[in-house]
Formats: sequence, structure tokens, C-alpha cells
Amino acid sequence: ILAKMHEALITNDAIVLGLLFAILAFVFKTSSSENPLFKKFYTYFPSLLLCYFLPSLLNTFGIVSGEKSMLYPVSAYYLLPASLVLFTLSINIKKIIQLGPKAIIMFLTGTIGIILGGPLTVLLFSFIAPDVVGGQGPDAVWRGLSTIAGSWIGGGANQTAMKEVWKVGDNVFSAMITVDVIVANIWMGFLLFSASRSEKFDSWLKADTSAIEDVKNSIEKFREGIMKIPTLADTVTVLAVGFGVTAFSHFSADLIVPAIKTLSNTIGINLDQFSLTSRFFWIVVMATSIGLGLSFTKVRELEGVGASRLASLLLYVLVASIGMKMNVLAIFDNPGLFLVGLTWMAFHAGLMIIVAKCCLLYTSPSPRD
Repeated sequence: ILAKMHEALITNDAIVLGLLFAILAFVFKTSSSENPLFKKFYTYFPSLLLCYFLPSLLNTFGIVSGEKSMLYPVSAYYLLPASLVLFTLSINIKKIIQLGPKAIIMFLTGTIGIILGGPLTVLLFSFIAPDVVGGQGPDAVWRGLSTIAGSWIGGGANQTAMKEVWKVGDNVFSAMITVDVIVANIWMGFLLFSASRSEKFDSWLKADTSAIEDVKNSIEKFREGIMKIPTLADTVTVLAVGFGVTAFSHFSADLIVPAIKTLSNTIGINLDQFSLTSRFFWIVVMATSIGLGLSFTKVRELEGVGASRLASLLLYVLVASIGMKMNVLAIFDNPGLFLVGLTWMAFHAGLMIIVAKCCLLYTSPSPRD
């Protein structure tokens, strides 16, 4: 019986893919339902967590094999870069710059808070609870924390990119997903609470939000101007851009990685420790960079026919395929990781508040200043 339990009931990836889509359809249908029971359920259990958790049950009970399935490699190397392209091509860098230096400073502060908060938190816990932040190789906690940094800075796509770049073990990644979702939702709750009292916070911080309102209105007008019901040609064009850039990113990585390895041997420096010899690293860099480049062209108008919606679909297929490899109960092997996550987020929030107070003490007559 034990031998049979190690053999997956379903080994055909076509069937597995159908199961994953059925799970995603169930989660999104119920999470958007007006049924009071579902609304109450999703108040405490985010839909993203279920997109990981439900596929993990298929693996846990031997219905599918996350290790033997090829869905995750395909999703990571093909769907993820395409989703990055489609997410970034609608970014409006010019409008972000128009927010003025104070807004940009706060944006950079948030990023720095995540980048510095992780290592400092690990350093703190290495003194007070070293077992919590220990581990070696793929199971090293610091590797797992890099995926949380990716998520908090750039969302689920970047989280998966960090998993591949730093070769994070599935068990550690399972725990980090749980920490990420729960801590991020605690922070989201605080933000929603603050948003309901935004006038008081703005008054306390002496914040001028007029520039933000101007940019928000401008973006809404732009979206209204390009939104239309997509035709088949529109959808194919969006996918052609996403997967075309993905193809070019793979082509570029195949040229760059051997050159980097040759350079590494020539100068006698191990560039592998900086992930510069990782194909996946260069695929992500190229896809993101080209996507940002396209945001300055007419291609950005593909957002009007659902570029980001298709990007989300590709990303959630990836999320479900990751979940199929996970054991979300792995967090109970090291529950102290929740304290790590909360401490890290507290550092991020504290730095944001301090910089906001210091920066916005100096008000200027112009919101563009």
C-alpha cells in the first residue's frame, strides 16, 4: 500500500492542467460571489492562498505528482516571462515622474525598507532565535525570504523569479508563501484602516495629495480612451507580444550566459554567486526591460484589450502549478517565521512613516515641486 501511495493517480499533464483550471475557476467564481458564506470565508482566507493550497492537496493525497509533472517548468520559463512583459508594458513612467520628488522618495523608501528589512531581521533573529533563520542549501531560510522580498516589491511574478534564481527548496517556499500571504494581508488591513481615515493621516503628515489625484484622473481617462471589447486579432496580438518577447529573452539568455561564464573564467571571479550565469535571471531581466521599453510606445495601448488581464491568467496558472509542488502545512515546522515576517514588515512600515514625516515637513507651494 505504501508503495502505491508514492505513485500518482494521474500522470497525464493534460488532465492535471484541466484540474488546475477547474480549481482556479472555482476560486475566482466563489471569491467574486455575493453569497454571504463565501464573502465571510474570503474575508479570512485570501483567494491567492487557496490558489496555492487547493493544488497542494492534489499532491499531498497522491492524486498528482508535483515533482514529475512538467507543468511548473513550462509555466516558470514560458508563462512567467510573458506575464512580466504584459504587466510592465502598461506602466506609465512619465506619470510616475509627474508625481514629484516626494512621491518618488516614498516609493524608493518602501523598496529600500523591504531590501534592508530582510537582512536586518535575519541578523536580529540570528542572535535571539538562530534556529528560526537557519538551514542550508536550498532549505536555507534566507533563500526563502528572498522570495518574500520579490513578492512585496514586485508581486507574485517576481516572487517566482526569486525562487528560480536562488533555487529555493519547495518546503521552504511553501512556508514562505504562507508567511507572505498572511503578513501581507495584516499589512493590507492596516492600510485599509488608514485609507478610511486618510484625511487625518494626510493632515498629520502635512501631505499634499493633489498631484496623486491628478495622475490618477489622467490614468483613468487614458484607460477609458483605449478600452474596448477585444477581438480575436487583439487577443492574438497581445499574446504575440508577450510570447514574442519571451522568445527573444530566451534567445538573448542563450548568448549572454556562455559569454558571462567565459568572462568569469578569464577574470577569475565566480560570477555564479551573483546569479549572472543563470539563464532564468537573464530571461527575467530581458523580459522586464523590454516590457518597460514598450511602455513608451503605442504598444502600451494593448492594455485596452486586456493585456494585464491575460498576464494575470498566465500568472495564476503558474501559481497553481507551484501549489501542486507545495506543502502549505510546512509553516508549522517553523512557526517562528511569522515573527520574522511581522518584524520585517514593521521595519518597512516604520521607515515609511519616519521618512514621510521628515520629507513632508517641508511643504512647497506647488504639488509638482
